[in-house]
Amino acid sequence: MHHVADREWTFLSNHGHVLVAIAQDPEARVVDIAERVGITDRAVQAILNDLEATGYVRRTREGRRNTYRVLRGGRLRHPQEKKVRVGGFLELFGA
Repeated sequence: MHHVADREWTFLSNHGHVLVAIAQDPEARVVDIAERVGITDRAVQAILNDLEATGYVRRTREGRRNTYRVLRGGRLRHPQEKKVRVGGFLELFGA
């Protein structure tokens, strides 16, 4: 019988982990973010697209690379967390 303690889970979604990674290192490459979060490059790219489309991240092309800037004024999406601004959330991680 499996108990909850036996399963791996975290308090943050992969979207949250990617957002924190970008805030801590805006010049990180997709491959670096993927390694840090523990997901594939393709999954990171999909999450970055989501975050950009919903106004949490701004992507800027610099030569052949993209850099990402977190837009800290938005609020978290879940109804229970709507009072929390992205910037306040990121401060918990020193970002």
